[in-house]
Amino acid sequence: MESQPQAPKKRGRKPKPKEDKKEDQPHQQQQPPQQQHQPAPVSAAKSSSSASAAARERRSQQQHAVDEKYARWKSLVPVLYDWLANHNLLWPSLSCRWGPQLEQATYKNRQRLYISEQTDGSVPNTLVIANCEVVKPRVAAAEHVSQFNEEARSPFIRKYKTIIHPGEVNRIRELPQNPNIVATHTDSPDVLIWDVESQPNRHAVFGATASRPNLVLTGHQENAEFALAMCPAEPFVLSGGKDKTVVLWSIQDHITASATDQTTNKSPGSGGSIIKKTGEGNEDTGNGPSVGPRGIYCGHEDTVEDVAFCPSTAQEFCSVGDDSCLIFWDARVGTSPVAKVEKAHNGDLHCVDWNPHDNNLILTGSADNSVNMFDRRNLTTNGVGAPVYKFEGHKAAVLCVQWSPDKPSVFGSSAEDGLLNIWDYERVDKKVDRAPNAPAGLFFQHAGHRDKIVDFHWNAADPWTMVSVSDDCDTAGGGGTLQIWRMSDLIYRPEEEVLAELENFKAHVLECSKA
Repeated sequence: MESQPQAPKKRGRKPKPKEDKKEDQPHQQQQPPQQQHQPAPVSAAKSSSSASAAARERRSQQQHAVDEKYARWKSLVPVLYDWLANHNLLWPSLSCRWGPQLEQATYKNRQRLYISEQTDGSVPNTLVIANCEVVKPRVAAAEHVSQFNEEARSPFIRKYKTIIHPGEVNRIRELPQNPNIVATHTDSPDVLIWDVESQPNRHAVFGATASRPNLVLTGHQENAEFALAMCPAEPFVLSGGKDKTVVLWSIQDHITASATDQTTNKSPGSGGSIIKKTGEGNEDTGNGPSVGPRGIYCGHEDTVEDVAFCPSTAQEFCSVGDDSCLIFWDARVGTSPVAKVEKAHNGDLHCVDWNPHDNNLILTGSADNSVNMFDRRNLTTNGVGAPVYKFEGHKAAVLCVQWSPDKPSVFGSSAEDGLLNIWDYERVDKKVDRAPNAPAGLFFQHAGHRDKIVDFHWNAADPWTMVSVSDDCDTAGGGGTLQIWRMSDLIYRPEEEVLAELENFKAHVLECSKA
């Protein structure tokens, strides 16, 4: 039985009561037993009471600041957003991903959405497949956009199917070759592969047995909780874990011809399940057929927190970890690093993303509250990380970064400060009008969440539409918030184009006023 001297780091996990108790009683906890004498209990009680009152006051002030920030944001919603759907979650969600587009209509499109439910144990943890009505650009009225009830569930999001997950769902990633296939990370060494269409719909009631994954990827020696990626070029899966390794799998042998035959005109996911039945050489673990790794890559000195594929090949990938390193790998030349940035940030690295439009640009996000952009042709100076740009707009640890699927220079970053920032690195060196203290490159800030934003995802089918989830345990006492939103196109379109449109609008208004 493996000993665990400390609890694993969990982004978004509800604080344990014993941790709160320790925070409220620091003096009592540090009092050495041999120094206690008759007056000590009274002194300790007073100290404990004072510390507890101070902690409550701090929490009250923090809540007031959060409420003020949220009120300011909500008042600007009709101006800043083309569309917004706010969905209150019963349980926190640690991951959210767009699935395939299902239907197109005149004013809205229907699309799959994958989210997780992280419960308190009274009911099982689940992977939820939802259907989402995505309103098309310039359709929703401003009044409708702003009139949402933050305590209610959005009518645009409806649960389609529930998979009972064996453990918390820490990370979800969809397979680009067939987005009905998703991989999940939980608190275990294995990666679980699910065909969401073939999985039966389950009721998440206490005592229900876990759903059986379609495939189990084995190879880690310790828990792999967050670092997970699917390859855009081929059906390869990448993972990192507490064993300090990066593990690569190919699920090519488990994919049917209907999903990989490039000569057919079928859309991804139209040809049934891509996961074959348990095949020859696959050991039945009781949780589904399993497959071993193509390679195990060693080079990190601490937990691997995130991984990313080069968009054009399954052979090149990168990883980041709690050792502050950014490492590049090439499966064609062995299992050792091909390039290593020893000090990519001044803190743990939580996330990484590779630009889908430019194979040389990589983003990293860190516990030092910043986002760095690296060019892999020039990674270091004297052994220290040399980013092309450093983006400093967050006030807490950055948890997620992702490039825009549409515009090569645009990306988003979310953090424990409850903000999702949208950046454009092309604006960094340009003389553009911005607030005096605004960070260079930042052109939009989504402030609709009250607590840490643990995940977000750009919608490739509707590129300026995003889904984001926050864990509201610290501020609201439980649950979470899912928001689907699209900023006004007047914010990101070219300035001359916007000014011309506004001029036409002004002329139209003046013409109408004369009538």
